[in-house]
Amino acid sequence: MRTSRTWWWLSGVVVGALGLGVSYLVAGIMRVRASPVVAVAEGVRDITPDGVVHWAIDTFKTHDKMVLLIGMFVIMTIVFALLGRVARTRWWITVAGFTALGVAGFAAVTVKPGPAGTMIVPVIAGYVTWLIGLAVLAGWLRRWELVEASDDEATDPTHSRRGFFIATGAVGGIAVLSAILGKVAGNQRAAVEKDRRLLRVDQVTKPIQPRGVKVEVSGVHPWQTSAADFYLIDTAILKPSIRLKDWQLRIHGMVDREVTLSYDDLVAREITEDWITLNCVSNEVGGSLIGNAWWSGVRLAGLLAELGIQDGADAVLQTSDDGWTCGTPLRELTDDRNAMLAVYMNGEPLTIEHGFPVRTIVPGLYGYVSACKWVVDMEVTTFDRIDAYWTTRGWSEQGPVKIASRIDVPDGGEEVDAGTFVCAGTAWKQHTGIEGVEVSLDGGAWTAAELARVPSNDTWVQWRAEIEVDEGDHELRVRAIGKDGDVQTGVESDVLPDGSTGWHSVDFSAKS
Repeated sequence: MRTSRTWWWLSGVVVGALGLGVSYLVAGIMRVRASPVVAVAEGVRDITPDGVVHWAIDTFKTHDKMVLLIGMFVIMTIVFALLGRVARTRWWITVAGFTALGVAGFAAVTVKPGPAGTMIVPVIAGYVTWLIGLAVLAGWLRRWELVEASDDEATDPTHSRRGFFIATGAVGGIAVLSAILGKVAGNQRAAVEKDRRLLRVDQVTKPIQPRGVKVEVSGVHPWQTSAADFYLIDTAILKPSIRLKDWQLRIHGMVDREVTLSYDDLVAREITEDWITLNCVSNEVGGSLIGNAWWSGVRLAGLLAELGIQDGADAVLQTSDDGWTCGTPLRELTDDRNAMLAVYMNGEPLTIEHGFPVRTIVPGLYGYVSACKWVVDMEVTTFDRIDAYWTTRGWSEQGPVKIASRIDVPDGGEEVDAGTFVCAGTAWKQHTGIEGVEVSLDGGAWTAAELARVPSNDTWVQWRAEIEVDEGDHELRVRAIGKDGDVQTGVESDVLPDGSTGWHSVDFSAKS
């Protein structure tokens, strides 16, 4: 009897996996954007307290979403095992437990973009599969237990035991097969990558780095950042894979004329191109969540002007295909900066990870209020009417980039030769520009650095300086001065709510 009881735990796990696999398969066949598991994960992400979110980002960096999924699967495995064990004596508790999980899935998918009627079908399929699967395995387990409990010596439990193992193997196999088929059926990535390979936008040009933008010091981060090295920060558990033929952008709200653009409509317009540096509000002092690229797209100022902005509007609520939102100041979208709906990055179509087919680029603003990847909706409105994703979580309503600088050479802990040493790095204050950079060795006087050239105020600038270092340990600091006279502060502050401040410093040593 004790031996058969232990298999109730396994039955719950196997049946739970079957339900998830079937729901994933149905979601894939129906091309639902997010399977119930992904929808629940996104729901958990959205209701997680801000302190936990910030801790997860600080601890796991860009792997925070993977950690969330792994944690969810571990918890679900435990829950499924408990429900399987309870089913032996309290069947109604197991049914109630699976029902609660089904309700959670229903609630998660119905708040996501897309037709609710379609979104709930995978949830229903998974729920029904749970109940049927558990009924089948429970039937074999009960027969096994009855035979073991029988006083009839002629009764052999082998048949019931074998039947349970065969049924369990079949259910487990179906669960795995369903998950595999679901991934194949729902995976549009191959089709999207084909769209990318075949895409040609005639007006787009390849990037040519301007002369004089590099200081030619070994160890300085490249002036142009490749797509592969460009930082990736977003909330998407599953990156949207959008076919060109399916993408649309609706622009509405406080405009005289609403419009819905297809991809062909968008790229038929005049294409603008520019070098633009983007950085994340979560970038720590001296951090690497920043990059510079050659962006190609359609200027938003001209597009919005054609639609007729109504009086009183001061914001645009952008929405991504996965439901993420940001509130962008209308002023920054309509002034002389090259705010655009970008379609190419460094002369190539955007990658899926960087927002293919279309994303928003706004020089001088942090990404959390401007850089909407996979953008599908723009509502012209006012800030007092919107609740954007990050601003409801304690971040500032408007996110202008703060002046900052970084030391790339020397690296922290590096040992250099005593004497004349060339230090170097980067500085930025997009759309304002950098007037100067200064360095200080061991708390001494600030010394002006030499700046490389820049094509505009919307990119970072590389700098270099010659310093005299004696043998021993040293500390080097850097600060920048903006073209508006803004001197980078040495007062340290956290990234929350509107970006970090402070001077970047590195400790290094010199030897004779």
